[in-house]
Amino acid sequence: QVQLVESGGGLVQAGGSLRLSCAASGITFNSNTMGWYRQAPGKQRELVARITSGGYTVYADSVKGRFTISRDNAKNTVYLQMNSLKPEDTAVYYCNAVSVLRQLWGQGTLVTVSL
Repeated sequence: QVQLVESGGGLVQAGGSLRLSCAASGITFNSNTMGWYRQAPGKQRELVARITSGGYTVYADSVKGRFTISRDNAKNTVYLQMNSLKPEDTAVYYCNAVSVLRQLWGQGTLVTVSL
């Protein structure tokens, strides 16, 4: 079954940390650029970070220096380590996989950062 399954979201206080995971199945993982996007209430979905199969990373300016994206090709999993979280990071976070064949989205995981 082709799917992306996110986990690791939750409620955290400002300044805290969370690690999101996205497990992929049914795809050739190391042929995909993997990404994390987020969508806050009333806002458009936006790129948070992405990582190519070769390990090249791109980050949104708003998360540079606080978030780190990584991938484990042996486990078909991509991670997003989020440190120094701010209330404005509150959103549903979505995993994304892009290859020459298709684009996939996960179901999303909610991250809530309280003051």
